[in-house]
Order: sequence, then structure tokens, then C-alpha cells
Amino acid sequence: MLEKMTRREEYDLFAAWLAISLSFAIIKLAPNGILRSMQPVDPVEALTYLVIALLTAGIGLVLHELAHKFTAIKFGFWAEFRKNNIMLLAAVALAALVGVVFAAPGATVIYSVRPDGRTLSREENGKISASGPITNLLLCIPFAGLLIMSGPSALSSGDILTQIGIFGIQINAMIATFNMLPISILDGNKVLSWNIAVFAVLIVASFAVLVGSFYII
Repeated sequence: MLEKMTRREEYDLFAAWLAISLSFAIIKLAPNGILRSMQPVDPVEALTYLVIALLTAGIGLVLHELAHKFTAIKFGFWAEFRKNNIMLLAAVALAALVGVVFAAPGATVIYSVRPDGRTLSREENGKISASGPITNLLLCIPFAGLLIMSGPSALSSGDILTQIGIFGIQINAMIATFNMLPISILDGNKVLSWNIAVFAVLIVASFAVLVGSFYII
């Protein structure tokens, strides 16, 4: 399947992965923004948070977009991720200035007409849209596994595997919940247009995992 990725798409995904990871690492390091933080930046702590963000937020974003791409290809439609340079810069700038991440670094563009002339149906569009949030919810499982393997005492110790587990669940639940909102061009709007029951299950599950993840700590 990876041979269906263009060189430009690989570059765009890599840039989005780095930018979003850097943004989340910044808010972990300085919740109110680096420019407003009164504490000096510890290079080791900063690198640790970057690694955690790369393995959680970055991977969550990339796999979300790849789920859209390969589901579209399964239905016979070409799709590619395209980064948005302005949004990438805005994500990092907002994190640094005010400690807020607006994670919209680009989108998977779906060419809605197949070579045989058939156009994308509402059901196919709904399933393609649902695949992203479903992927993020499924990613919560291995991150939860890290916490289970670490044991109850690890929650208070704050070791890196525990931090990866907790942040992995939280950020993937956030990505799923945000994208399932039934507004504008978000996934939730397209899923709702296709199937109300699927929409209800996914948005309830996303909110439940998100809220539950903050009771882990």
C-alpha cells in the first residue's frame, strides 16, 4: 500500500508530523506558552516531551490521514494528503505564544471521480471520513496497554512509558472527538450525513474515552 504514496505526500506528512509534534511538545513543556513562561527551558525535558509528542500526537495525526487515504483507495478513488503551510506555522506559533494547539495541518484530498467516471457516494464518503476517528480510537488500545504493563505504581512515578501511554490516549481521543464534531468539513458532518447510528456511536465513544483519559492521572 505504501507504494501508492507520492514523494510529495511523504514530505507533506513528515512536515505535518514534525510541526504537530513540536506544537504539543511546547504545550507540555510550557502550558501557557514558552514566551509567557517564567521558567528556563530544560533541554533534556524539552527533548523528552518532543519524543513523547512524536510517538503520540504525530503518529495519531499521520495514521488518521493515512486511514482516509487508503479507505478512499479501497473504493477506487485516488487520495493524497496535502499540508497547509499557514496552518502548520499557526499551530507552532499558537503553542509558543498562548499554549494552544489548533491541529489542522492539512487534509487528505480525495479525487471524487474514478477513472471509470463513477463519483463518490454519500456512503463511501461517510466510511472514508469515519476511518480517521476510528483509527485514533483503536490507537488508544496499545497506549492503554503501556499503562497496564507499567502497573499502578507507574502512574505516580511519571516514567516516560507511562507518559507516552497517558498522552497517547488523551491526544488520540482529542483528535477523534474534534474530527467527529458535526460541523463544516470535519469528518463528523460527513458521517452524520451517511449514517446517524454510526455517527452517534463514534462521537459518544470519542467523548467517553477523552473524558475518561483525564481520570487516569
